[in-house]
Amino acid sequence: MTINRLSILAAILLASILSHAQTKELVHYVNTLQGTNSTFELTRGNTYPTTALPFGMNTWTPQTGNNGDGWKYQYFKETIRGFQQAHQCSSWSNDYAVFSLMPVTGKLTLNENERQAKFSHENEIARPHYYKVGLDNGITTEISPSERGAHLRFSFPRGAASYVVLDGYTGLSGVTIDPKNRRITGFVRNGRGMDRIEGMKNYFVIEFDKPFKAEGTWENRDNEQWEEKLEAKGRGVGAYVQFRDGQTVQAKVASSYISIEQAQRNLDRELGKDRAFEETQMTAKKTWNEHLSRVFVEGGTEEQMKTFYSCFFRASLFSRKFYELDKDDKPVYYSPYDGTVHEGYMYTDTGFWDTFRAQFPLNALLYPEMHGRYVAGLLDAYDQCGWLPSWSFPSEAGSMIGNHAISLLADAWAKGLHTFDPQKALDAYYHEATNKGPWGPANGRDGWKEYWTLGYAAYPKTGEATAKTLEYAYDDFCGYQLAKMTGNTFYQDVFGKQMYNYKNVYDPSVGFMRGRKLDGQWLEDFDPYTWGGPFTEGNAWHYLWSVFQDPNGLIDLMGGEENFNKKMDSVFTIDNKVNVGTYGRMIHEMAEMQMADMGQYAHGNQPIQHMIYLYNYSGQPWKSQAKAREVMENMYSSTENGYPGDEDQGQTSSWYVLSAMGFYSVCPGTNEYVLGSPVFEKMTISLENGNKFIIKADGNNKSNVYIDEVFLNGEEYTKDYITYQDIMKGGEFNLKMSAEPNKQRGIEEKDEPFSLTRK
Repeated sequence: MTINRLSILAAILLASILSHAQTKELVHYVNTLQGTNSTFELTRGNTYPTTALPFGMNTWTPQTGNNGDGWKYQYFKETIRGFQQAHQCSSWSNDYAVFSLMPVTGKLTLNENERQAKFSHENEIARPHYYKVGLDNGITTEISPSERGAHLRFSFPRGAASYVVLDGYTGLSGVTIDPKNRRITGFVRNGRGMDRIEGMKNYFVIEFDKPFKAEGTWENRDNEQWEEKLEAKGRGVGAYVQFRDGQTVQAKVASSYISIEQAQRNLDRELGKDRAFEETQMTAKKTWNEHLSRVFVEGGTEEQMKTFYSCFFRASLFSRKFYELDKDDKPVYYSPYDGTVHEGYMYTDTGFWDTFRAQFPLNALLYPEMHGRYVAGLLDAYDQCGWLPSWSFPSEAGSMIGNHAISLLADAWAKGLHTFDPQKALDAYYHEATNKGPWGPANGRDGWKEYWTLGYAAYPKTGEATAKTLEYAYDDFCGYQLAKMTGNTFYQDVFGKQMYNYKNVYDPSVGFMRGRKLDGQWLEDFDPYTWGGPFTEGNAWHYLWSVFQDPNGLIDLMGGEENFNKKMDSVFTIDNKVNVGTYGRMIHEMAEMQMADMGQYAHGNQPIQHMIYLYNYSGQPWKSQAKAREVMENMYSSTENGYPGDEDQGQTSSWYVLSAMGFYSVCPGTNEYVLGSPVFEKMTISLENGNKFIIKADGNNKSNVYIDEVFLNGEEYTKDYITYQDIMKGGEFNLKMSAEPNKQRGIEEKDEPFSLTRK
């Protein structure tokens, strides 16, 4: 009898454990510290522990770096100097319009180096909806987000003075303290490139729930210079407020790019007058659980679950809302392009060179309404400043290379998101492709005259010319594709002549893309291991594959499928040596490629991230399946070392999310996602149109990475790709997985993905 009772109790306990595991809230799989163990020399994501809502206008983070340092938070640091309202995640371009709050105990200490406090990761909780850290000085800080603000709670130790310091950061700022209403209002204007945006300010309102014991302003350039006054304006101006000793103090913060009044409206709408911290926390938690459940995965390991949802979280931050809701709940935004307020939607903080590849194709799949608004906003930006964005954030600097706004536009149209005027889009792109803009290499087209007349950008007249030629040819394909889809014969003819220009920089004598001079001669002393020069953050091994629109044409150039496959195979087996070339030193992308130890495959940077999927075009799709799983298993994790290089505004995370689904967007501008190998036994994608697309991978595990057979809604499916429209219809995509490749499946020409050249 006792044995039976014990058995019953054990069964009940096991059932309880299993039930708990099945109902574990998805937000708890997310580690926002993923990728934070990064340095200038080698990045493992270059992220910070972001506390925010999906696509929220603002984010919040603990700040371990100096004011103005793009490295906001580095895992190995031991002190925190502020809790910062942040925006741009890239340390290379730095942030804009930021400020921070820092709790201080004991003596009033304003200087960021002196007020910083030690902490331990053991006393840190980092989730999307909630950040908490216990500082060694006895103060505990908690943060939960809203879309345009945050709710903070500072718990001070007893027996010592309690302060909160507002740091105005590095540029012009202003503060007004209102003791009666326990409020600080003001603005900040800082960040690289802000001198081009004359009127832009980040206005903020901070409301505390406890009365002030004392207050004043200070100026962080003369760090201990403070005054007991209620208003100040100048460079680096901030404020401080003192509270009764040992209290727990809440601060509600919201901001606006339009006005103080709009910031107050954002605060009242999102954080409420009487809302408790726990309510903000639970609301944010609910929002994230609902968001993450759009892609519900089953049948993986605990670490795979953590890695997937941590990447899905990071992919769900970009592009961020730049619009606000006015008194009538209508969307409005301050335009950094012309300095005025407009009705409608605007988004920000993403670099297209990175994100056209996977971030936007993922957004089109999961959030088509938002994505449709985004691409329509590209043409609004064009109206406001005369150019299409290339890195859409307020201090747009035309960063990186290519004219990839046309990729976003063509891709949206191919997927049925017809939210813009295609004629206007083509006119804007033609202007982009036949002019050089006033800032940065990707504002307009660098080297456009030679590209149009010679068929390539010439080196060294144009820096990074071969990489630019390859990406211009892809962009021209996107222009051609949009023109073809919308019946515009003029632009079909214009761009149809340019989209094969990749052939003009392929040198068959060396078997690589190569720098080419104005006189048509190849650049001397060719070395495929040399970085820079005619290439961007890479070498000839990486850029050989940058023919997204015509893999079959590239196969022909390389002498057929056998040669193509041998060359692809060799990428992973050759020496991972680096010749620093025009960089003159090891840059972090070089170190990350060597760290990956996969030959010359450099997944830590964007140019080669699609390459493993090209086996689908050359009769060996099983190699794409194996390599996709190898990269996901070995180069990603949920830890502070979670990425193989810069995460880059959601791109590297989106690569993982799409690849974990079992497919990838090799050629945005078409409606196809090319097959790889899914990570989980089952994945349920809840689509915005109400349909569900279920991916089942029977027998899937770390050994069974190969696809044996596929069925779509019960019908045998032999193609090496799936279309956007098939996914959006909903249904079941059933794959039978195996430890051995099926070398007969998906090898017919009819099963291959899109390529301009057909066999």
